[in-house]
Amino acid sequence: MSMHYDVIVLGAGASGLMLAAHAARRGRNVLVVEKANKIGKKILMSGGGKCNFTNLYVEPENFISQNPHFVISALSRYNNWDFIGLVCDYGIAYEERKHGQLFTLNGAKDILNMLLAECEKTKRVDIKTDCEVKAVKQLDNKIFQITSSQGTFSCESFVVASGGLSIPTLGGSGIGYELAKQFGHHVFPTRAGLVPFTFSDQFKEVTTRLSGNALEVTLSNDLSRFTEALLFTHRGLSGPSALQLSNYWHAGQSFQINFFPTQDLVTYFRQKKQQQPKVLLRTLVTEFTAKSIVLELQQLIWPDYAETAIGQLSDTVLEQIAEQLQGFVVKPSGTEGYRTAEVTLGGVDTAEISSKTMQSKHVKGLYFIGEVLDVTGHLGGYNFQWAWSSAYAAAQYV
Repeated sequence: MSMHYDVIVLGAGASGLMLAAHAARRGRNVLVVEKANKIGKKILMSGGGKCNFTNLYVEPENFISQNPHFVISALSRYNNWDFIGLVCDYGIAYEERKHGQLFTLNGAKDILNMLLAECEKTKRVDIKTDCEVKAVKQLDNKIFQITSSQGTFSCESFVVASGGLSIPTLGGSGIGYELAKQFGHHVFPTRAGLVPFTFSDQFKEVTTRLSGNALEVTLSNDLSRFTEALLFTHRGLSGPSALQLSNYWHAGQSFQINFFPTQDLVTYFRQKKQQQPKVLLRTLVTEFTAKSIVLELQQLIWPDYAETAIGQLSDTVLEQIAEQLQGFVVKPSGTEGYRTAEVTLGGVDTAEISSKTMQSKHVKGLYFIGEVLDVTGHLGGYNFQWAWSSAYAAAQYV
């Protein structure tokens, strides 16, 4: 005999808990099943444990999807200010950082506890951890039967909020994509997003030596550009600019680094050539960043002129060096993959999902929300906002 619920949610992450709370508020009895031993693991580690829960400036342009208009409906019906209002209702202290990013002051547990409190208000939400779903089938095109490691359950509305493949140690898995395919949905190929780049050429030796150093740069390719901090690591490049560009990068592609995006280096070098003809280039460049970084750039870009005074360099050579410093081309060997990726790009084709209800256009009662869909936000709280918005939209209909 299976236990029956109005709604069963697969995944006790951001979108799953949000949906459970709002569906219960509508009088629905909800079961949330989670295969991990604890709920909200990804919430707790996000933002270095401080949870970048949304952004002051949320626009459809902050999201990547094969169907870019899909996000508009959900984002407009439950927006960033709605979630900020909820955070304020609970008295959760938060701060604004660069680019409108909002972080908790006392830790991500505040956000998770808030979602749990919302679920507990109605006494209509059951949450089962260590509960692995083995099979899902629909009976008579009406009732879903879920077979799990903790028994069999049934429901009218089945919600896939299982997230993506990112950070498998926190419970990331492909079950949502498998279920989508089982019920006839197209799933776009997935890849790691918001993830550090790795290198295997000479440049890797540079990043290893500079590991821990950071500077503000512009990373760009044909698809996008981001001006934010770049962090050198033992394996390659990380930091906000690298993570952002990784969403627009495919294996085998190169991109450019402008190490000094706020400087007009050509003009600066020419002026210094007149004013201080005996100075070395590295001395000038050290005005803008750490000496250790400059020495590596010197070795990469102007090793033959390392000890040549600027007055001895032709304008053409100075221009070439400036162009390299502001358009240095690198070709990653890959990324760190799902192990450290913050999100999964690709996923369930949104052309087959209602943007109003998040319900499958193929199967009545089947819903997809959050990261499992082909919707990926930029770094900065956008992926959490998509979790809140898509969950709220679906919760009005499940």
